[in-house]
Amino acid sequence: MNVRPAGRSAALLQVAHPASAAAEVREAAAAAGVTLQEVVPGAETVLVVAARAADLTRLLARLPEVTGSSPMSAGHGPEGAVCLDVRYDGPDLAAVGELTGLGAEGVVAAHSGARLRGAFGGFAPGFCYLEGLPATLRVPRLPEPRPSVPAGAVAVADRYSAVYPRSTPGGWRILGHTDTAIWDSRREPPALLRPGTLVTFRAVPVTTAP
Repeated sequence: MNVRPAGRSAALLQVAHPASAAAEVREAAAAAGVTLQEVVPGAETVLVVAARAADLTRLLARLPEVTGSSPMSAGHGPEGAVCLDVRYDGPDLAAVGELTGLGAEGVVAAHSGARLRGAFGGFAPGFCYLEGLPATLRVPRLPEPRPSVPAGAVAVADRYSAVYPRSTPGGWRILGHTDTAIWDSRREPPALLRPGTLVTFRAVPVTTAP
């Protein structure tokens, strides 16, 4: 693990599995009696912000105990589990089937059969990067992003899957849609999917207009 200073009372940790490392950091801080202001996992890093420089020093002494070497065990994440019903009717489903060689039905089976974990948030409020996507489903982003992707779009790009929490531009490949509200400012917390959340998808019938 590489540790870089990020101010007097903060450090940036480079780890293999940030969500797992973030949980370990919180546990180490609690054991050391350290007060943390923020623990923010990223794609390959965890930003740790302590309340005081002395707290950071005490935490750094325990960092060799923090490995982040493996994903969180299924069912043991700090944010529980969520199963989302998905209509696999996305505009990129057929293209992903061709790119992967799985065909559309194979893509649905692989995606709905995966057990994913929230790794980190970014891009937009409530947008959570979900790790654990099967290698067979890893495809590049679109050459040109769409000007608008609807809220609830379930998509994949590279080694991640995600659900768009609101209508935004986006370049991920859309496999389907869910009606579940991913972001609701009236809910506490507003984001349904967060780092550590275990996420599964359930295929539901695609209805057509009469």
